[in-house]
Amino acid sequence: MGRVTTRQHRDRSPEIRLDDVAKRIIELLQEDGRQSYAAIAKAVGLSEAAVRQRVQRLLDAEVMQIVAVTDPMQVGFRRQAMIGIRASGDLVDLGHSLSQMPEVDYVVTTAGSFDVLAEVVCEDDDHLLELLTKRIRPLPGVTATETFVYLKLNKQHYNWGTR
Repeated sequence: MGRVTTRQHRDRSPEIRLDDVAKRIIELLQEDGRQSYAAIAKAVGLSEAAVRQRVQRLLDAEVMQIVAVTDPMQVGFRRQAMIGIRASGDLVDLGHSLSQMPEVDYVVTTAGSFDVLAEVVCEDDDHLLELLTKRIRPLPGVTATETFVYLKLNKQHYNWGTR
């Protein structure tokens, strides 16, 4: 099923203010990312063309993305993990380097025990080992990593709405 995830890139642009209609459009798409523009238009009281334009602006501004959310295990990826990274130096560059790796699906700079958390999806343990030892640990500034291997995906939902 299609889902909508909202994203904020504070390093790229300031936070965008959303009006009530934009928030409702996002919430409707979070419920079902396959909804037609006509159905959304009816729900929010706009024309189909106006909804199409608003959705496109939200996508262009990277406020949201419409994606098919899958369970990696069910589509051939046997190993998923969260990697806690301790680092020195420029965390922005490190975050950018991690973001460029196709196996990395989530990167956040954090406060606390780790400087950066990176979620990875790999084909198997050998793939995870190669990613860790040959591509993540050698990155400039990485001083230590701790890997949390996922045993089961218990919940993965993106329908938290808007505020």
